[in-house]
Amino acid sequence: MWIVPPTAARRASLPPLQVQHKVTWFSVLNIGGALSDSTYLIGLGSYDITGPAADVNMMGYANAEQIASGVHFRLKARTFIVAEPGGNRVVFVNLDACMASQLVTIKVHERLKSRYGNMYNEKNVAISGIHTHGGPGGYLQYVVYIITSLGFVRQSFDAIVDGIEQSIIEAHENLRPGNIFVNNGELLDASINRSPSAYLNNPATERSHYKYDVDKEMTLLRFVDEKWGAVGSFNWFATHGTSMSRTNSLISGDNKGAAARFMEDWAEQEGLPKGSDSRYHGAVVTGLRHSRLYQRVSIIIPQPHENVYNLTQLASSFPASGGKHLASSESVSQRVRDRQDGKPKFVSAFCQSNCGDVSPNVLGAFCIDTGLPCDFNHSTCNGKNELCYGRGPGYPDEFESTRIIGDRQFVKAVELFDTASEPVKGKVDYRQTYLDFSKLEVTLPDGDQKVVKTCPAAVGFAFAAGTTDGPGMFDFKQGDDKGNAFWKLVRNILKTPSQEQVACQQPKPILLDTGDMNVPYDWAPSILPVQIIRIGQVVILCVPGEFTTMAGRRLRDAVRTVLTSDGSGEFGGNVHIVIAGLSNTYSQYVTTFEEYQIQRYEGASALYGPHTLSGYIQEFKKLASALVNGKSFGSDLQPPDLLDKQISLLPPVVMDATPAGVKFGDTSADVPENSAFRPGDMVTATFWSACPRNDLLTKGTFSLVEFLDSSSTWLAAYDDDDFSLRFKWSRPSKLSPYSHATLEWRIPETVVAGVYRLRHFGASKSLLEEISHFTGTSRAFVVL
Repeated sequence: MWIVPPTAARRASLPPLQVQHKVTWFSVLNIGGALSDSTYLIGLGSYDITGPAADVNMMGYANAEQIASGVHFRLKARTFIVAEPGGNRVVFVNLDACMASQLVTIKVHERLKSRYGNMYNEKNVAISGIHTHGGPGGYLQYVVYIITSLGFVRQSFDAIVDGIEQSIIEAHENLRPGNIFVNNGELLDASINRSPSAYLNNPATERSHYKYDVDKEMTLLRFVDEKWGAVGSFNWFATHGTSMSRTNSLISGDNKGAAARFMEDWAEQEGLPKGSDSRYHGAVVTGLRHSRLYQRVSIIIPQPHENVYNLTQLASSFPASGGKHLASSESVSQRVRDRQDGKPKFVSAFCQSNCGDVSPNVLGAFCIDTGLPCDFNHSTCNGKNELCYGRGPGYPDEFESTRIIGDRQFVKAVELFDTASEPVKGKVDYRQTYLDFSKLEVTLPDGDQKVVKTCPAAVGFAFAAGTTDGPGMFDFKQGDDKGNAFWKLVRNILKTPSQEQVACQQPKPILLDTGDMNVPYDWAPSILPVQIIRIGQVVILCVPGEFTTMAGRRLRDAVRTVLTSDGSGEFGGNVHIVIAGLSNTYSQYVTTFEEYQIQRYEGASALYGPHTLSGYIQEFKKLASALVNGKSFGSDLQPPDLLDKQISLLPPVVMDATPAGVKFGDTSADVPENSAFRPGDMVTATFWSACPRNDLLTKGTFSLVEFLDSSSTWLAAYDDDDFSLRFKWSRPSKLSPYSHATLEWRIPETVVAGVYRLRHFGASKSLLEEISHFTGTSRAFVVL
């Protein structure tokens, strides 16, 4: 988040926007403001869910060595609520997290019931993750998903549950009359298929219906408040949250989190995408044309004196402050609050869809030893999967790849947002049920109407091979439908699969029979939620896993057929169906039957066997039929609440310390004296610090860039929710009570010239477990 000097956003001296697509701050923030007959009640909200920025394993790559040690930018829960006046209402929560968690969902529902009664419940509330692999783990309840995090991490869990609840509360309190508009369009350069050999096993006649081997369509909803105008947007587009690699240790929302930051900044900065450090260097981007703006400087901030010497002299009068004690964390959080004169803040969410086989590493997969393309069928290099990595567009810089893929989604979203003209009209409705996927009877849609069953959960050998986004270890490889004797022996020590299970999962060679493993408690889910949310002609299919491209297409087509052929004509041919992936709980992957036979990573991770997709299609058709016919639909099944059984092996913070004569917040490596920097340069300072787990500084900041205004007052300019500012935390050894915080600011092209300094906030823990907050600043420096 960027906090401009007081009134600067409103009084900035800007030339007219020369943009072909006519994106202006006035039209963005006021469009629809004159509407008098609103269709719905709409409310949006967001809240910090960043969680512990140190010591905790990150969720996604299952890499035990990927431990959080700082913040790239903060994570949020973003929510919309849509209600018919006097009628039904629905809630959709988008998380900057790897996926939703059954335990998180259960506890959110409990809190909502306590606060609102039956208004919000498991039927009409959906919680979906963007699938970033850069967030803290340990918040899921099943064993297989928390092994690398050393079990359950209460701080991770609480941050997410609290953030979801607060974002829903904010959206509820913001409910006002308004309208919704829907738009969609193609985004061609933000995704590729990472398992094309499996995709090619789908029938040629089916593949011929599609131009691409991944879904390129983005669907966007624009929310327009009757009083305030446009207040936000949510969009769905399929691409994995793996622009940041398996070695990244900074908490990050990856490409979708970045896109959300860029769009919210763009709206709040009157159309200027600040802080993205974009290649467009401060241009308002429309996807059609880029128009460079002059440097944005408020009229209350004087132009820097042409004499650099005088500026440097001014900066030199502000040495590093030294560490200072703070009474509480309130002085931290107050710096980053961003209400706009009582107006609801603009909320923009970039939601996940059927991303199962979709990668943001669009340059393809290459061998890191030879630079040659990886083997097509197995994604190996000389037989080794560890050497095969996908390359993002900013290769070899993962931060740049994240920015570019995020920027591309942001650009498309702005285009769709600005041109959205189809009003959403019609009922608000929903259907939800629970299913036992360990033994679901499925009638196959063939001439024989054969009845089959899904299987108890299990993962195959190729699961351990990983993907080109993050390869695994040892001698596993994708496309393995045999397994090997050694790893089967290791497997059997944990659990030998029954012959019935082996037959059910064929041709998957079982590596872990997770569905039948329950020591110390369940290793994998069996009871799963499926849910449909309807807002007029927009239908959201909330699925608890990662559907591949073709699996998602089949599901959407099946539901579309039910909705448009019920005879009522309610939908006709105009229905926008989106898949919200990783929703409400997590159960890994869903592939087509044909893709499953190839046993690449996605097929090996399809827990419930080859007929999983057919089971989903069968049950979603039932939900869709109940929706259009106004019939109730439900189940007596309930997923387990395993909170009381959770085990945590993550050691607590014992204490923090500094060397004799050193205070927390003192600099250990300062900005060089008499420094002057330009846009694009990196400014760095390192401080004596303490473990970030002592206080998560939720809605606060560990790092700050401050600007010296004309009255010699230091104003907050950038914080750790900005893409341009990184907070890195480290300790000299694992058991050391000493630690350092390094702040790195890559100066954006849109920066206001002047005098700046870096500030660090933190909280230390004494041996008596007392928490004390502190701060410290670097010496001042000049930005030209």
